[in-house]
Amino acid sequence: MTQEFKELDVRPILQNGGEPFEEIMRAVSALQPGQGLRLLAPFKPQPLFRVMDSKGFDHEIVELDNGGFEVRFTPRLEEKVTVSDNAVSPELWKEPSVELDLSDLDPPEPMQRILAEAEALSQGEVIFAVLAREPVFLFPELTRRGHQWVGNFDRSGSTYRIMIRIGKEQANA
Repeated sequence: MTQEFKELDVRPILQNGGEPFEEIMRAVSALQPGQGLRLLAPFKPQPLFRVMDSKGFDHEIVELDNGGFEVRFTPRLEEKVTVSDNAVSPELWKEPSVELDLSDLDPPEPMQRILAEAEALSQGEVIFAVLAREPVFLFPELTRRGHQWVGNFDRSGSTYRIMIRIGKEQANA
């Protein structure tokens, strides 16, 4: 994916004795969704890294031939998390008892392996699995069996991560 950047050169502001922070924040406020900021400065703006991090930007630094620096602030992708309707406080779940890397398996093997692991665990235990694709057929089966789940794609979009909290099978299943 090609990243579009708005450029801001703060070297003239600093050469004239000015403070560029407000100009930088104006430039950040004017960015379009998904757009980054290419900042040109005579030094590495260390304090700005923390400010931009809190605003959802990663940074990359390139030293220029003239001794200055180009800092590219790139917006972090928001990771959409899918949560089962019955999931209660996933942030409080135990650490996973089982971790599975099933990313090299073709369907239906990842689903079969996850369901087999779930059968062997006690209520409240957690499975963490990495898969090559979103397990859309696994979701309703986990819910039917009384398990809770939460999952999302990693930042690259190449693997799907899922955490499953073992529950009790529904009486009407």
